[in-house]
Amino acid sequence: MSAAPGQTTAAPRLLVVDDDEGLLILMAEALRAEGYDVEAAATGQAALRWLGSHTPDLIVLDLKLSDVDSATMITRLDSGPVRVPFIVVTGQGDERVAVEVMKRGALDYVMKDTAMLDLLPSVVQRALDRLAREQALATARAEHARLEAEVLAASERERHSIGADLHDGLGQLLTAVEFMCTALKEDTAHTHPDASARLDQMGGMLREAVAQTRFLARGLVPLSGGPEALHQGLTALAERTNALGRTHCDFEAGEIVEVDNPTAANHLYRIAQEAVNNAVKHARGSGIRLRLTRSPGWLVLEVEDDGVGLTPQSEGKGAGLGLMRYRASLIGADLAVKPRRGGGVIVTCSWPQPP
Repeated sequence: MSAAPGQTTAAPRLLVVDDDEGLLILMAEALRAEGYDVEAAATGQAALRWLGSHTPDLIVLDLKLSDVDSATMITRLDSGPVRVPFIVVTGQGDERVAVEVMKRGALDYVMKDTAMLDLLPSVVQRALDRLAREQALATARAEHARLEAEVLAASERERHSIGADLHDGLGQLLTAVEFMCTALKEDTAHTHPDASARLDQMGGMLREAVAQTRFLARGLVPLSGGPEALHQGLTALAERTNALGRTHCDFEAGEIVEVDNPTAANHLYRIAQEAVNNAVKHARGSGIRLRLTRSPGWLVLEVEDDGVGLTPQSEGKGAGLGLMRYRASLIGADLAVKPRRGGGVIVTCSWPQPP
C-alpha cells in the first residue's frame, strides 16, 4: 500500500518461531531482505513471552517446536485480546498436519525444502495481502452499517417531525375550523335551517378528519418518554389496529414491562408495528396477539397471528422482514420468524438483558 506524500508506511512486523537456529536465522534474513521488520524466537516459550508485550502483523510458526506443541501454541494465539494471524512452516510428509492447522486458522503454510527460502517471502506477502483485504472489507462493512443506522435515525427524526406537524399544525387547524362550523351552525339554526344542516355535516366530516389526523400522528410518533412508553405504545397499537375493523388485535398486558433504553424501546415498537402491519395486509387471519414479557436475561416481544402462515414471499426480504431483522441487530437482539401451530406466524424478538 503506498503512503501519502510526505508520509512513510511502517514495515509489517513479523515474528519467526523455529527451534532450528540455523534455519531461523536464514528465514529471518530472507524476510528482512524484503523489507519486513522481523523478530526471531528460538523456542515456543520465548515467542509467548515476546507476545505478552508485542503484537506482530503475522507469525511464521514452526509446527514442531521442542518445548510447546502446535495445538497449545495455536490455542494461546487465539486466546489473547487480539487474535494473532499466522502461517506455518512444516517438514516433508506433514502436509496433512498443515491442512488441519489451516482449519484452525492458519492463513497458509510453506514446506521445509530446498525452495523454502525462495518461497517464504511470497507466502508471507500473500498472507498479509489477505489480511489487508479482510480488514478493508470489515472497515467497509462497519461504515455501511454506520451509514444505514444514520439513515434509519434520520428517517425516525423525519417521522417525528411529520407527526408533530400533523398533530400540532393540521390537527389544530382542523379543530379550529370545526369550532367555527359549530358556532356558525348555531347562528343559522333558526334563520337558515338548510345551511345549518349542511354546516352540521361539515362539522361531522371535520371531526372525522381530526380523528384520522391524530391517528396518523400517533402512528408516526408512537412513544412518549419514560420507561413505560413501550407498554403504552403497544397498547395504542392494538387499539388502532382494532379500529381498522379488519382484524382483532389483543395486547396481552400483564404487569408493565419497563424499558429504560428509549432507542431500544423505539426499535422494539417498530418491529411490533411492522409485524402487525404484515399480519393485517398479508396473513388474512382473524386475530393478532401481542406479548411483552421479561425473563431472566431476556426481554421478549412476540407478535402472533392465525393467518395463512409463511409463504415464499414473506420468508424473503419482502413484507418488512429485512427491516425488522436490521432493527433487531441494531440493539443486539435476536429475531425469529416461525410458523405457528394451527396456522399463522409467530415473530419473536429476544433482547438480552444484563443480570
